[in-house]
Amino acid sequence: MKPTQPVKPNSDITALLESMSKTGFQGRKLGESLGIWTRMVADPDCTIFMGLSGAMIPAGMQNVLIELVKHRYVDVIVSTGANIFHDTCEHLGVRHYLGHHHADDEALFKEGIDRIYDVFAYEEEFRSIDAEISRFADTIAPFRGSSREFIRLLGDWLREQRPEGQSLVATCTEYGVPIFIPALCDSSIGIGLVMARRRGVDVDIDQLADTDEITRMVEDAQKTGVIYVGGGVPKNFIQQTQVIASIHDQNLGGHAYAIQYTTDAPHWGGLSGCTFEEAISWGKEAPACPRVQCFCDATIALPIVVSGLIGSGIERARRSP
Repeated sequence: MKPTQPVKPNSDITALLESMSKTGFQGRKLGESLGIWTRMVADPDCTIFMGLSGAMIPAGMQNVLIELVKHRYVDVIVSTGANIFHDTCEHLGVRHYLGHHHADDEALFKEGIDRIYDVFAYEEEFRSIDAEISRFADTIAPFRGSSREFIRLLGDWLREQRPEGQSLVATCTEYGVPIFIPALCDSSIGIGLVMARRRGVDVDIDQLADTDEITRMVEDAQKTGVIYVGGGVPKNFIQQTQVIASIHDQNLGGHAYAIQYTTDAPHWGGLSGCTFEEAISWGKEAPACPRVQCFCDATIALPIVVSGLIGSGIERARRSP
């Protein structure tokens, strides 16, 4: 029995999180997540996969995610298409605006304003980016490949079109961090590509190639760590790599580290709230892996934990070939 240690206010975010890990409830889980993420970064054999769901870019998490890539605190990203679409918007100068969750949505519709909880955006501006993605498809056609390859080419194109722009996509292209979008059609990127296809542009995203490519990354890694922002398709897409590997006679034993920030509860039976303990029954997590799930809004958790990582001064361990 180890006594709890009441947390004291501290301007040092790293120290604050470390002290929170000795308290209780979700504050403790938030502090513990910093410790496990730090262990992943310090492990030279670990490849770190991040699942990104929820409207993180509209909610202002773009710079947080960019810093994760620049510090090499993640190696592979699996995202919803929506996050990457909104990221592309920001790179091309289309902004998201401070709104309010108590709004007359009928009036917003008449004004051409879309609402994402308390964030507003202009529908016509979004449609202009749909058209840009459609035109981008012209430049790479004929194309058939994984979403990872498509997004890599999109990152190069964004850097050429607007060198002064900033985006997670462009940063990942620069730093060699692959982005997978396993449900790409379920986003405005998919809308833009349908526009291109109806014009006769030969472009096809091979989502089975996505599954094969990311599984081979997991099979080739000595260890894997997973970090899930929310749940949904990105979470399961990464989780199932362990199952696919075992089917092909590569029983990897499950992910070696696991963190999730979610607001979904496990008792509804959904994947987004599914516990890592449940995942052990599928062979997706190693039974003894350091793991923590923090039930907290990711727009609270991410800026704090990433600030704690950067503030600690930890650098990525030299990775094995």
